[in-house]
Amino acid sequence: MLGWSAATIALLLSVLTPFSLITFHLLMIPVIILFVRLETKKFLLYYGLSLAIVYVLTSLLLVSWAGVMLVAISLFLLPPVIQMGNLYKKRAPARTVITAGTVTLLLEMLVSLVVGYAFGFNIIDRMKQFMLESINTLPAQLQAVLVVDKDTLVQLVSQMLPLYMIGYSLFLVVIAHWLARKLLNRSGEALPAFKPIREWMLPRSFVWYYLIALFMEFFVKDTNSIFFTLLLNLLPLLTAVFAVQAIAFLFFVAHRNRWNRALPFGGIVLLIFVPPAYFMFSMLGVFDVAFPIRERMTRK
Repeated sequence: MLGWSAATIALLLSVLTPFSLITFHLLMIPVIILFVRLETKKFLLYYGLSLAIVYVLTSLLLVSWAGVMLVAISLFLLPPVIQMGNLYKKRAPARTVITAGTVTLLLEMLVSLVVGYAFGFNIIDRMKQFMLESINTLPAQLQAVLVVDKDTLVQLVSQMLPLYMIGYSLFLVVIAHWLARKLLNRSGEALPAFKPIREWMLPRSFVWYYLIALFMEFFVKDTNSIFFTLLLNLLPLLTAVFAVQAIAFLFFVAHRNRWNRALPFGGIVLLIFVPPAYFMFSMLGVFDVAFPIRERMTRK
């Protein structure tokens, strides 16, 4: 446990270094392990001492505001850690752990936005200003390539802030779950894993959500309306979800027919490097969920 406390300290201090782009996404892992392996009082002791050491070191070597910032970051990530840790102790399914951690982190982000706005800090305006400054620094040739004018582009990107928040929350929690579960299982825990990807299946109701969103896209044209903002965030999210469903279907086909896994992995490569393939894969995912394709293949 002293080792994981030291890891907590080291990862927090690394946020002030160029390695923060990687280490920031690992901050939750040692705290999750401490929470699962220790009872509440001991966890608070180890965790509190770790934060105190971080604050003292940064105050002595740098400035006090750096220590306050690092402690605030760690405390911000503590609620999803507690949610996930409690579910780990109950041996909850991996999907439940991921959902609870993501929703908790997302709610924290929303509360932070509201509190910031109440104190006069509008993150959306700051985001627009930063993007406009970034676009203005581009060469004139690149600015001319833009499909829409820069003001419209900045407006559309800022309206997609909910999508970014959902995606980043999910990304952070998935990394924490994947590594923390592996490390906890090695130390003697027996935490449930996800089902094999070939068995993943979305609820059929998602098909209706997707079809309704696609249908509404033809009629909602006012870029300042709440419905437009909703569709702007919902459609990419559903497209990505059904694209993942398509990859699960390819894994199922490869497993069912005892093919080489090159087929599903090739699909993953296409999704990463050929963004237009997302819509094609999402349609395959829709068919997989809407129709009993797998049942018929299994019967044959």
